[in-house]
Amino acid sequence: MVITVCVGSSCHLKGSYDIIKRLEKLIKENNLEDQVELKASFCLGHCTEGVSTTVDGGIVNSLTIDSVEEFFKEKILGRLTT
Repeated sequence: MVITVCVGSSCHLKGSYDIIKRLEKLIKENNLEDQVELKASFCLGHCTEGVSTTVDGGIVNSLTIDSVEEFFKEKILGRLTT
C-alpha cells in the first residue's frame, strides 16, 4: 500500500509535515513498515482542499492533524485487515 501526502505550498501551510510525522509514527506503532510506503508529492492538484493525500492512487482530501488517526484506522488498517 502506498500513501502519498502533498507537501506543496498550500498543503504545507495546512500542516502536511505534521501529518507525515504522525503517519510515520502510526505506521511504526502498528508494525506496518513492510506493508505501507509513505511518500511525499509536491502537488496532487487539489490545492483548495488540502491537505491532499492518496491511498494507492485514490484521493483523500481535507486531511488534518485532528483527522489523521481516523483516516489511518479507516483507510489503512481497514484495508489491510480485510
